[in-house]
Amino acid sequence: MRLLIVEDEKRLALSLAKGLTAEGYAVDVVHDGREGLHRAGEGSYDLVILDIMLPGLNGYRVCAALRAAGHEVPILMLTAKDGEYDEAEGLDTGADDYLTKPFSYVVLVARIKALLRRRGHGAGASPVLELGELRIDTAAHRVFLDGGEVTLTAKEFSVLEQLALRAGEVVSKAQILEHVWDFAYDGDPNIVEVYVSTLRRKLDAGLIRTVRGAGYRLETGG
Repeated sequence: MRLLIVEDEKRLALSLAKGLTAEGYAVDVVHDGREGLHRAGEGSYDLVILDIMLPGLNGYRVCAALRAAGHEVPILMLTAKDGEYDEAEGLDTGADDYLTKPFSYVVLVARIKALLRRRGHGAGASPVLELGELRIDTAAHRVFLDGGEVTLTAKEFSVLEQLALRAGEVVSKAQILEHVWDFAYDGDPNIVEVYVSTLRRKLDAGLIRTVRGAGYRLETGG
């Protein structure tokens, strides 16, 4: 899952990014409303964490502009304000949730997970992906193979999830990097091969196929 943090308090933004990256999310950070609107409008983000008091454009205007342009990405607003009017205004502009500073990091993560579940698995859909003998619980971040649980790191789970969401299709290395790491990642792109290799060892060697020159395909199990 790829998140965008739009927050002008740099220490807070970087602290949140560090924590959320450790949770297994790919995180991009910007500190200006206009840049946040540009990134959120062009990037394929799963959720935006948006401060209200921002230079350039405030969070209300960023949120309203995204909704007016037809972007449905979940938006979690952050603000130091705590008045009912401010909350109503934030929600009226199209925000999905609202958190007042100072807030608990644990609460923030819980809100993020709830919004992602609501968006990705709404309308009665199950958060569990079942592909033959492979079962992936995307809400609980648990993986089962042949009935037994397989322990994965956060990044391993994220790579597997990206392949599972497009099971039977080819997913390129660039697509995995974009969604599992982040926009600013400039390390060795072969890191994807390392994680795929680890997943093959932990799961079934034949489960993830390499499509030469194109990427990887997770077999659907028939």
